[in-house]
Amino acid sequence: MTPEQLASTVVDVLSALVEEGALSLPDGVPASVGVERSRQKEHGDYASNVAMQLAKKAGTNPRALAALIKERLEAAPGVAKVDIAGPGFLNITVDAGAQAGVAAEIVAAGESYGHTRVLAGQRINVEFISANPTGPLHLGHTRWAVLGDAIGRVLSAAGAEVTREFYINDRGVQMNHFAASIIAAALGEPTPENGYAGGYIDDLAKAVEAAQPGIFALPPGERLEAVREVAYAIQLKEQQDTLEGFHTHFDVWFSERSLHDSGSVPETLQRLKDLGHVYEQDGALWMRTTDFGDDKDRVLIKSDGELTYFASDTAYYLNKRARGFDHCIYLLGADHHGYVGRLRAMAACVGDDPAQTLDVMIGQLVKILRDGEELKLSKRAGTIVTLTELADEIGVDALRYSLARYPADSPLTLDVAEITKASNDNPVYYVQYAHARTCRMAENAADLGMTLPGADSFDPSLLTHERDGELARALAEFPRVVASAAELRQPHRIARYLEATASVFNKWYDTKECRMLPQGDEPVTPTNEARLVLVHATRTVLANGLGLLGVTAPERM
Repeated sequence: MTPEQLASTVVDVLSALVEEGALSLPDGVPASVGVERSRQKEHGDYASNVAMQLAKKAGTNPRALAALIKERLEAAPGVAKVDIAGPGFLNITVDAGAQAGVAAEIVAAGESYGHTRVLAGQRINVEFISANPTGPLHLGHTRWAVLGDAIGRVLSAAGAEVTREFYINDRGVQMNHFAASIIAAALGEPTPENGYAGGYIDDLAKAVEAAQPGIFALPPGERLEAVREVAYAIQLKEQQDTLEGFHTHFDVWFSERSLHDSGSVPETLQRLKDLGHVYEQDGALWMRTTDFGDDKDRVLIKSDGELTYFASDTAYYLNKRARGFDHCIYLLGADHHGYVGRLRAMAACVGDDPAQTLDVMIGQLVKILRDGEELKLSKRAGTIVTLTELADEIGVDALRYSLARYPADSPLTLDVAEITKASNDNPVYYVQYAHARTCRMAENAADLGMTLPGADSFDPSLLTHERDGELARALAEFPRVVASAAELRQPHRIARYLEATASVFNKWYDTKECRMLPQGDEPVTPTNEARLVLVHATRTVLANGLGLLGVTAPERM
């Protein structure tokens, strides 16, 4: 019995009481009620505060209403006992067999188990990383590469229509500095002022020459533009390949230049003028963002006629909304904290309610330690610690999982030795090993000729041990955890759930009375095969959860 099924049973009880006249609810019976997994074993399997929520409307006190519900609920199929606690909490214990029945549902659902429809109908754009195409992706991009991708995955699992988008910062003077640096490297000249240095620039110079032989012999003006475009394409492709190899997929790679080439920025400025939210001062054009809570007004066009990044940001937001996105999520680095207020004010200036259409997340910095020393990075100094180098040294799974298991707003320090260690002290190893164990158990069962019972032949009432019930309850929580992770934009909840569930599974595995395989010459019994269903259900949940984090679920370790 899942929490959702139990909640439906409580609603049925309320409906029956109202129909019989034993209960009066002027606003009608609620469509759903809250049922939570109990945190303490002595409080039963599940708890509900429905009596406390409805008592006032029913014209009675919570404990009296709880007593009324308790009497009917205990007679419902699958419910073993109901206790009333405190001011009116219902602590519900379900039959072991009813609890274990969820295992067959999980196996039948397969890869879709955990998916819900709580965000169905929502079109959400998730923008993350947004790097300049002037160098390799580095340590500073790694956290968002993991969290942005995982947020997109859990939002999709919750029923939303999600687009994961990379905003390419391909407009501005940095692109010319980038090209000039490559030309200098090709010609053996010093790196120009404000240029880019490092081994990757030398490599790009060779790649540009290979892609268009003779390009560095072009006249200076023509050469700069040609090198810029060829190098841009090469570097962008390298970033795309790096992210795909890191299990981070983008649906859209959106060019900042395209906003200006399409005329979106002038259209945006005109719209703001029509809405009355811009003014001229000191030769510049300003957006009156202080009308909507910003700490100061923002410049759109400088006094020299140059457009600001904020003008592009505003046009880009409107472009997303014009593409039909109901909600725009921005994942920004720790140095962008000041953007929160200005982006919200910008959305309000164009006529939106930012509470409904905008979500700005700020991620804190990550430090990676090797032998007690922090890995440093500096794109301009040429001492980049690239994402590829990190993934090669640490491993994609270990790096992704280690970054995904913490909230985005918490500063994070990871030690290479700790997150690559093959021991149960390493969370990713612990969860992946639990999955591999389920696979090995299934293989051993197949070798003995055991078959997985179908939905019609599976008898959950055979799974009566306390550990059977604990494991089944943990597995039944997965859809709720996924929905919560999606609604709160917190994929770390998935990781913590997987670790807790792997622990419950390991305790079940170590319990002699819960052996799945017959011992010695013992025949295979229906109980053995019922526990095989529980093993397959655990395998499904662990694999699905790891998949939502972009981490593989190995069958052998």
